[in-house]
Amino acid sequence: MTISLSPQDWLDFFVHFASLSLLGIGGAITTAPDMHRYLVDEKNWLTDATFSSSIALAQSAPGPNVLFVALMGWHIGLNAGGGFGAGASAWGLGLMGVTLSMLGILLPSSVLTYKATRWAHQNRNLLSVRAFKSGMAPIVIGLLVSAGWILSVAQNDYAKNWKLWLVTVIATLVVTRTSIHLLWLIAAGGLVGATGIL
Repeated sequence: MTISLSPQDWLDFFVHFASLSLLGIGGAITTAPDMHRYLVDEKNWLTDATFSSSIALAQSAPGPNVLFVALMGWHIGLNAGGGFGAGASAWGLGLMGVTLSMLGILLPSSVLTYKATRWAHQNRNLLSVRAFKSGMAPIVIGLLVSAGWILSVAQNDYAKNWKLWLVTVIATLVVTRTSIHLLWLIAAGGLVGATGIL
């Protein structure tokens, strides 16, 4: 797929991703439907298959799930440069696409988070800041529990997966009843998984 992008198109691309950055509550993946609307349906810069495979590849690779944004930028740059076989100029445009997409999706939310955190830290004694923090605690706990529940539903064959449930109960008890750091439990879980005990 070959496309033609003007400097204004590149600017629009960056601005769109920057605006999505501020809407990505729960991570960049929550903005994927609007990315699809913009990149595939409206602009025709990516095919539906390329969009879907970018998300699938990024989700299956280790690392942060925001990598799918970089893959989309890479594909758009390559398409603007004439495809992968077009050589160094296409690869350069691919890198420009990666840079613009990642700066767009990360910069606004990072600056906002930094500024808000600094302000909250400087004003931590205000009643409104303390109330906000107190109100967020049950929401965060609820989100963590719901994420755990969604992951556990896939293991609902109790007779077959009793070892996984046992490890979950033991880990929960260790976290809530002891002062052992969570990283030690993650390391132990990695060791148990690597040895194939479970």
